[in-house]
Amino acid sequence: MIRYMLQMLFWTIFMGVLLFWPAGTLAYPGAWALLVLFTAGGIAMVLWLSKYSPSLLRERMASPLQREQKLWDRVWLMTFILGFCAWLAIMGFDAARTGFTAVPVWLQVLGGVLIIANGAGTYWTFRENAFAAPVVKIQQGQKAIDTGPYAFVRHPMYTSAVLLLIGMPLLLGSWIGLALSLVFMLGIAWRAVHEEGALRDELQGYSDYAARVRYRLIPYVW
Repeated sequence: MIRYMLQMLFWTIFMGVLLFWPAGTLAYPGAWALLVLFTAGGIAMVLWLSKYSPSLLRERMASPLQREQKLWDRVWLMTFILGFCAWLAIMGFDAARTGFTAVPVWLQVLGGVLIIANGAGTYWTFRENAFAAPVVKIQQGQKAIDTGPYAFVRHPMYTSAVLLLIGMPLLLGSWIGLALSLVFMLGIAWRAVHEEGALRDELQGYSDYAARVRYRLIPYVW
């Protein structure tokens, strides 16, 4: 568990650098709020998974490049990670450029609420699916899950990620970041479609599940 906590500490420091350096100041309330939320959520995740699903904890904290991972997903995930880092830096610069006042306080608070909702959705997903790896691969003993959030959408982790992608730029006070979040959402949608191709081909029962649950990310929409 100590190793996982150190991983989170490194990631938190790295995120801080990406936000504060382009902003040119440490007096950036939105960035501090984001780091507190991420740190609190990360610690809660590690503690809960270490007790209830150690195997999932190992998967979530493993390398983003894995032997069993689909080749196309390696390319997608590395592109997403690099883009995410650049996005953080852009938002830090944009918020500072406008004096951290471009986004109204009530919308920043809403952004924080959406980030917390993302954490709640992630917890719900982890509770139902011990195979929720961060990479596209089929694991030994994996089966199609149709309970909890999977009864409503086929990719609840991605649904939660959409909340995060909207909440982060609002909390950080960057309209440019909010506009760019659409690119990440389209990327997630693309991955969901291609991931389903692998699941239909290799995971027993997934085609029947997909026929029962019609929507991928947003109920009654898509």
